Amino acid sequence: MLALAESGASIRRAVEAAMGPLSELSEEQASERWRGAGTWSRKKLLGHLIDSAANNHQRFVRAAIDGSFSGMPYAQEQWVTTGAYQELPWTFLITLWQHYNLLLAHVLERVDAERASAAVRIGEEQLTLAAVAEDYPRHMRHHLAQILG
Repeated sequence: MLALAESGASIRRAVEAAMGPLSELSEEQASERWRGAGTWSRKKLLGHLIDSAANNHQRFVRAAIDGSFSGMPYAQEQWVTTGAYQELPWTFLITLWQHYNLLLAHVLERVDAERASAAVRIGEEQLTLAAVAEDYPRHMRHHLAQILG
């Protein structure tokens, strides 16, 4: 398992690596349905990553404060629909995604290492804070590869 600070650094590196390529995509390219995303556009994929950041922010902070977290998995289709990311400017989405993830990196780099073993329950799945924090940048890189592929 990676230390929480290492997961934060991994998030930071993924954001830094993606910013140039994301910024090179036009509004039109970001808006069209994308082959690697089923029915989603790049905007919707990045919106999904923003939703993921929001959900994981709660998990990271509550587990750090309370020593555990318990919550439901999020309904990604409904979150993306409700967020109406398709209607927002691409540059806005990139900036929001960038800053939210830099905040998550900042948080994880500062959580007490003793909280790494804090219990995180997502639906029926029982994990540790360290496992959720380690999986988060992996999930992000997977979808960034879809967006940029």
